[in-house]
Amino acid sequence: MRSSRWNAPPVAAALAVALVLGLWSVTGPDGAAQAGRIPVGMPLEFETEEQEQQYRRLIRELRCTVCQNQALDESNAGLAADLRGQIYDMTLEGNSREEIVEFMVARYGDFVLYRPPFRADTFMLWIGPFLLLIAGGLVWAQVVRQRQAMARSRELSPEERAALERLERDE
Repeated sequence: MRSSRWNAPPVAAALAVALVLGLWSVTGPDGAAQAGRIPVGMPLEFETEEQEQQYRRLIRELRCTVCQNQALDESNAGLAADLRGQIYDMTLEGNSREEIVEFMVARYGDFVLYRPPFRADTFMLWIGPFLLLIAGGLVWAQVVRQRQAMARSRELSPEERAALERLERDE
């Protein structure tokens, strides 16, 4: 039997690969900690209470562009961690809420906002749900009218009524 130090069982090899990939995802390909990434719930230090409030408000109001249905404070996506780090850094640098929002919109578009501005290019985002509601109401009203018309047209003719009475007597 030939012995070699590279004849590890497949399970051990798979675990080693998983460990390496897990460490790589935490530290990055160069082995250094990924700067600017803030995991969900990581405690942060701020110079003032206003800075902390601004940061918390922004990460609740801005959307993760990867997850699309989660705010930055909920998302575990790598991009969300990067954006939290960017917002944290900009907040500590003294940028206002408006400046940070402008930066995010310039970089990621209005999609990063849960409440996009009312403009010509976002018109359908604001009006679309109401148009769909009106269209649904119109379709519902039409269906009700058609069913009522069908119910009225289903009255029996005198011949049909006589045949029905004969059948009922025979039973």
